[in-house]
Amino acid sequence: MVLASALSGLAQEEQAQEGQSVTKGAGAVLRTLDKMEGATRDMELRSGETGTLNRMDITLRECRYPTDNPAGEAYAYLVIQDREAGTTEFEGWMLATSPALNPLDHPRYDVWVLRCTTP
Repeated sequence: MVLASALSGLAQEEQAQEGQSVTKGAGAVLRTLDKMEGATRDMELRSGETGTLNRMDITLRECRYPTDNPAGEAYAYLVIQDREAGTTEFEGWMLATSPALNPLDHPRYDVWVLRCTTP
């Protein structure tokens, strides 16, 4: 959680230093992977919406992107919960261009951010 906050703060600070402003997206496009089946799927969620990946619930709280470059970096705040185990597997910011900085650590599923959607 601390890492996620630090990453978000660092990204916003870097953008501010470069004179970039950040805009909230209407939602995000995520890519999911079921490692056992080898199946990938793209999932589009609006902010506040929850999607499912088998036993996992994926909630998008917010997605941000550089105002002058919507196709550039995307930062999405996700909450990923395992319904069967009753656990939160991930909560924090994921960065589209650096998914390994703060990844979902799950033996079967992987989720990463592709981009924000604009209104």
